[in-house]
Amino acid sequence: MTDGQPLSLGNLALSRKEDFKTFANAPRREQPELLTRAELKALSAAARAAYNRLRREWHANLGPIKTPQLAALQEDLWDIVESNLQDGDKAKGAVAVDAFPGLGKTTSVLAFLREFHHREIAENGEYTAQGHERLPVCRVGLTGNTGMKDLNRAILEYFGHAGRNRGTATQFGHRALDCVLSCEVRVLALDDLHFLKWRKTSGIEVSNHLKWIANEFPVTLLMIGVGLADKGLFSEGTPSGDTVLAQTGRRTTRLGMRPFTIDSEAGRLEWRQMLLALEKRVVLADKHPGMLADDLSDYLFARSTGHIGSLMTLINRGCQRAVRSGTEHLDRDLLDGVKNDEASENARKELEAALESRRLTSRPRASRTAA
Repeated sequence: MTDGQPLSLGNLALSRKEDFKTFANAPRREQPELLTRAELKALSAAARAAYNRLRREWHANLGPIKTPQLAALQEDLWDIVESNLQDGDKAKGAVAVDAFPGLGKTTSVLAFLREFHHREIAENGEYTAQGHERLPVCRVGLTGNTGMKDLNRAILEYFGHAGRNRGTATQFGHRALDCVLSCEVRVLALDDLHFLKWRKTSGIEVSNHLKWIANEFPVTLLMIGVGLADKGLFSEGTPSGDTVLAQTGRRTTRLGMRPFTIDSEAGRLEWRQMLLALEKRVVLADKHPGMLADDLSDYLFARSTGHIGSLMTLINRGCQRAVRSGTEHLDRDLLDGVKNDEASENARKELEAALESRRLTSRPRASRTAA
């Protein structure tokens, strides 16, 4: 909330420095007050509309939740970034966050980058010794048509450099290096790296260019994508690359994220903790303890297949419908009418059959005993 108005970050492009700073410096959202049905009914039409808008925005931004997966990834990222304090004459280790879609890669990395930005500014100030704006993080999103020149231009776009529209790939590269040095960037994050066509000429060029960045830029190169190993990131962009000799493979630490699983008691406990954390964040008048973690545990696992992105989408859309329809709680009847992503819907039937036949359960032993 700012000056009584809901905070809106919906019009940001994190590939620009001003928007990334806005994202990083935005105050944490305040959870709307949980009203009873009687209190909802007592609101005026205008007050109720304002309250429901707050809830719409809140439910659309429930994360990030510090799951074991997120915590483990961030610990590894801190290890790598903090160990990259070598002098400028030494190449720094790079990171590749490589995992399937829907597991929270980008969300987890952005949460880390936000914390890193805060720490660097707190320790070193908002401006460098030369008076330049300090930008600890540069975040660039790639597309399927990104070549070496496009990548350099994208870095210049982040800084709003005046020379980002005219020049050669080499000129763009040196301008990007000047920006990184002047603003004392410490982490260069490249998102959606899998969009590159690695086995095409442009992919090989970019692979070589990434090595140049790792050699010349005093930054930790943080790459995020899907199936990066299969696409040749660690074998120099060629299917037959010698991974033993490949420089990228030797310098890059590959990190992953796993889905939730329910084939062990530890996995079931993790799943329950996730649902309990979500329950606390849901703002619906008729919610009750165990609404997600007890009543809907198996159902939500089947609908999401243990992927946090699919789970968050389903809960978000379910809450929107519950508010709009006046249902004010989540149950199977309401959620059956809510569509989820195609991958989850396709895998749903087999999981549901196993859960309903009791061949599988998502509930830990203690919660089953209590029930």
